[in-house]
Amino acid sequence: MRADIRRLAPVALAMGLCLPAAAFAHDAKTVVENAFEAWRDGRGAVFDLLADDVVWTVAGDSPVSGVYRSRQAFLDDAVAPITARLATPIVPTVERIVAEGNHVVVLWEGRATTHAGGTYRNHYAWHLQLQDGRIVRATAFLDTWALARLLEDG
Repeated sequence: MRADIRRLAPVALAMGLCLPAAAFAHDAKTVVENAFEAWRDGRGAVFDLLADDVVWTVAGDSPVSGVYRSRQAFLDDAVAPITARLATPIVPTVERIVAEGNHVVVLWEGRATTHAGGTYRNHYAWHLQLQDGRIVRATAFLDTWALARLLEDG
């Protein structure tokens, strides 16, 4: 039945009919699942889904915690300082994805090797809001102590 809803959703919308939010939750979830799989396999990253005007919040008290009000600001000021300390890309392992409408929550673990030869490991919970297949708002929860150690020790 879900496949029928997804196939008929564009027709229903064109006719001005309403569909339950659950009809779209699968689509948002699938978009995020596919992006995490691509990231894990080295074929892309979740960041490829960011809208140019995304609002991304890094929760907690770390050197990169704060609110970023564009894709470029987030990539330059939050992602770049982290990846600069890593010899390998972070490889995500998804533990669970839960979706409701445009909102997707991903619980995942990331691992990478640092330039110093150590292992960077962190656990994340990301709440993503999608619109037209793009991430427009996000809140990232993570182990800020692990992140601070990475940024201090590299």
